[in-house]
Amino acid sequence: MPIRIYKPTSAGRRNASVNMHAEVTKFEPERALLQPLPRKGGRNNKGIITSRGIGGGVKRMYRMVDFKRKDREMIEGKVVGIEYDPNRTSHIALIEYKDGVKRYIIAPIGLQVGQEIICSRKQAVEPTVGNAMPLRHIPAGLDVHCVELFPGKGGQMCRSAGTFAKLSNKEGAYATLVLPSGEQRRVPIDCMATIGQTGNPDNRLRRLGKAGITRLKGRRPITRGMAKSHHAHPLGGGSGRSKGNRPPCGPTGVLAKGGRTRNKKQHSTKLIIRRRMTKRFGQVL
Repeated sequence: MPIRIYKPTSAGRRNASVNMHAEVTKFEPERALLQPLPRKGGRNNKGIITSRGIGGGVKRMYRMVDFKRKDREMIEGKVVGIEYDPNRTSHIALIEYKDGVKRYIIAPIGLQVGQEIICSRKQAVEPTVGNAMPLRHIPAGLDVHCVELFPGKGGQMCRSAGTFAKLSNKEGAYATLVLPSGEQRRVPIDCMATIGQTGNPDNRLRRLGKAGITRLKGRRPITRGMAKSHHAHPLGGGSGRSKGNRPPCGPTGVLAKGGRTRNKKQHSTKLIIRRRMTKRFGQVL
């Protein structure tokens, strides 16, 4: 059972659950693939806070994950182990290639220790879990993850735990994908993708149980807008609690209940066939 619920021995444990990470087989990271991850607390190079609610958290090293596999084309690699990554919700797999090079990749469901995987950009390979190839060579109907938005840029979509995109069809220079949000969009057919669904799908079932775990993740408390002054938040100020007859929003006025924030002039808007379903004030847009 990946999610374990303990006896309520304390107030924090009563509503908490723990992810047992049953897929993990390797418990020590590869030292050559680690690099420091300094904390910035949401501040820019001038020391000004530009991202609210960030600060604290446990120290952790960054695992250098290979999202491109650019120089690993047609080189077979063997899965050494599945590891836990504190910087992401999905698990990562350590791959050792035949030339001795070791790399991290996102671990999909079904990837086994000792299994061999391969990446190819110019020709089709067997569409098994863990293999990477362009969407041009992937059969329609398969689940993919770590999908590129532009050829050669590296995997950007469907990288979190349990996510995948469905390759529905291919037409001309584009392939159509159905994303986890329900959005349907076209992607250049030469973009790389990895076969399978991202591992650790039970991550969403975990309940933190107490505020302390949230602080360990680097998330600071956020004050309600109505409790602030009028110069600090659009909903603040006044004699008593009042929303000012306006919908909930952030300090900059951005709507907080499903308002559209996408730039209408963005060039990739024409590639979206169907937008994701969002709810705003009880209505589905």
